Order: sequence, then structure tokens, then C-alpha cells
Amino acid sequence: MKLGGALTLISLLSGSLLAAEPVIVATYDAELYRDGPGLLLDDVLDGDPQVEAVAEVIAYADADILHLTGFDWDLENHALTAFARVLANQGAAYPYLYASQPNTGVPSGIDLDGNGRVGEARDSFGYGSFTGQGGMAILSRYPIGEVRDFSQMLWAELPDNHAPRVDGLPFPSEEASKVRRLSSVAHWDVPIDVAGKTLHLLAWHGSTPVFDGPEDLNGARGADEAMFWIKLLNESLPFPPPEGPVVLTGISNIDPVDGDGRHVTMARILRDPLLQDPMPTSAGGSAAANPGHAGDPALDTADFDDPLPGNLRVDYVLPDARLRVLASGVVWPAPDEPMAETVETASRHRLVWVEVDLP
Repeated sequence: MKLGGALTLISLLSGSLLAAEPVIVATYDAELYRDGPGLLLDDVLDGDPQVEAVAEVIAYADADILHLTGFDWDLENHALTAFARVLANQGAAYPYLYASQPNTGVPSGIDLDGNGRVGEARDSFGYGSFTGQGGMAILSRYPIGEVRDFSQMLWAELPDNHAPRVDGLPFPSEEASKVRRLSSVAHWDVPIDVAGKTLHLLAWHGSTPVFDGPEDLNGARGADEAMFWIKLLNESLPFPPPEGPVVLTGISNIDPVDGDGRHVTMARILRDPLLQDPMPTSAGGSAAANPGHAGDPALDTADFDDPLPGNLRVDYVLPDARLRVLASGVVWPAPDEPMAETVETASRHRLVWVEVDLP
């Protein structure tokens, strides 16, 4: 089923009829990461219950373009290709796939977390026990063009960055600051040809704002990872902004009100005049409201442990302000609704979708 009504809008311009193109864009942190390389592929091929549940959620959403996070990468994309076959068997065919090596699990050779040891998961360019653990991918029903990958940009190169300093010195060392990348997973500008019109998917997966110390390394990094896109769109980086409409999509790991993380940064992004926040909601989020949280529970996208951090809004699809939003939602059914058990089995995160009209 299509979650948003498949509308065809006709406008009269210069005496000719131009058909608009409705497109559903979704993001989903499937949490399909495993403890070692090749294990996800085994689970996909073996019909693992979580894999099957994730596939069922994706098929139910029936998005045209899907940004999948929390998915182990391998060099020849064997796991992704096999998973695409599972989706096709459930009626959700995605003929166009993209995934490249993320920063997760890539050794830096430096002590990046300041614990005096080298070679641990936190010393990788992005947290990971092996190269590609918890990477991301794009699945599309439309052709994917040449992707711009910003994942190797150094954090120190980001203008007005918030890389932590302790006693006036870079944390944990000058040596670390010279190699630490901004992206904990990846930053991609993915052009997609939608019936002759180019839509740019700005895809990323930000650092979780916990598991650090008083220097707030992860919190600062996650905030700067999210702000990268705002700086790119506002021409504050040494890269040209995308030509044509964009959709910012992925997981920032920052709720604008509740939980850890730099709320002010996320609130700033949601208010940016170049983007729009459709504020997708769900009945399941409302039903699972956490007492004491200030944010609207209907907007939550992740079912985390109670009472802390509790349910949060951390997954986003933010269309270009120039695009018309037709519909939006979060796949989080109320407890007594169909798919509720499947959604809970699949992931702590919920699939977020927005239907836009691409003129």
C-alpha cells in the first residue's frame, strides 16, 4: 500500500500541461548491524526473523526512495543485494541501490577517545568493530546519479565547528584533531532522476550524543554533523550546494526537546527557511508517551528504554521548502493495530516517510 495518496497534479503553465511527480521519500534505521563481517549476509540468506520483519515494514511503507541506516556494509554489497531480493519477494522492488564504505570501523591508527589505547572500536573514524559495521544505503525505484561523498572531510575543516578542547587544547590530542573526520558514518549527496527531474537526497547518520565524557565529544560531533547540511545549503563550505530541490534525510540522534544531545542545534535545523518540517506523526508514538517528556509523543521516531532516555524524535525527512508536501507519517501503529508486533520486532526505530510533489 502507498502510505501517501498517489496524486497526479496538473498545472497550466505557458499554455502547456505539466504533470507533477509525487514521490515518497523515507528513512529507516533498521538496526541490521551484526558483531562481525559477513554475519548480516548469513542472516539475510537464512531468513532471520528481524531481517524478515524489517523487510515487511519497508514493503508496507512502499516508499519510492529509501535511506536505510544501521545496515552493515561489505565491499561488494552482497548483504544489500541479498536484502533487496528479500524486499522484491515481498513486493517491494528497488532496482537501484547505492552504498559505499562508511567511516564506521575504519581504523584511524590514533587514540581518538583519549583512553590511552589504540585500535579499539572508538578509535575508528566512526564507531565500529569492523569496517562497515552499521553503515547505510540508498534503495530507489528511480535511477541514482553520481553521488558526492563528503565522508572524508575532517571535523577541523568545518567552519565554526564545536570540536572539543580541554584546557585550551584539542581533545584528546592535536594528533587526533588532524585526522578525525566529521562523519561518524557518512554524508552523501545522492542525485536521483525522477522522471527527468533531479531530486537530491542529502543523507547522513549522526553520532549518538552519549558514551563520552564531560568534553561532550559525541554530542558536539553529532550536532556539527547535522549542521553540515545547513552550511552546505547556505554556501558556507568549499563545495557548491546541490542544484535543484533537496530532501534532508537520516538520523541525527538529536531530539529537539528531550533526551541528550544539543537540542538547540536540531531546533535550528527544523526552523531553517530552506527546509520544511512536515512533522510526521503516529498513533503508536502517542500511545507510548513518556511522562515528563516535553515534546509531542506523536512525533517520536524511536522506542528507547524507559524511563531514560525514553522515546525520542531522532529520525528525519526534511524536504526543500520549495516542494509541496502531500502527506507524511511514522510507521508506528497503535498496540492493537496490524503490523504493531512486526514493527516492534524489526527495530527500536520507526520508518519515517514524506510524500512530496516534485514539479
